Amino acid sequence: MGEHSLVPTPSQTAYPWRATARTVFQAALAILVVLPVVIATSGIPTTGVVGMFLAVAAAITRVMALPVVNELLRRFAPWLLAEPA
Repeated sequence: MGEHSLVPTPSQTAYPWRATARTVFQAALAILVVLPVVIATSGIPTTGVVGMFLAVAAAITRVMALPVVNELLRRFAPWLLAEPA
């Protein structure tokens, strides 16, 4: 039909490295939160620790989607923006 489309290109498709950087950053923060528990138990991570990791990662992902956080990222960490500034 042509190059025009009614559906906008998702930022993950347009800027895949930015999406990857955001995901790695979010997962790293979640690991840092869970790490003291893992060190304290000094054993194999249990289901509770894995669940905590997933919950923290989901919370960070949700918070990073807020417009106010996007503005803070624009000022202080532009490399974490979903789209270039």
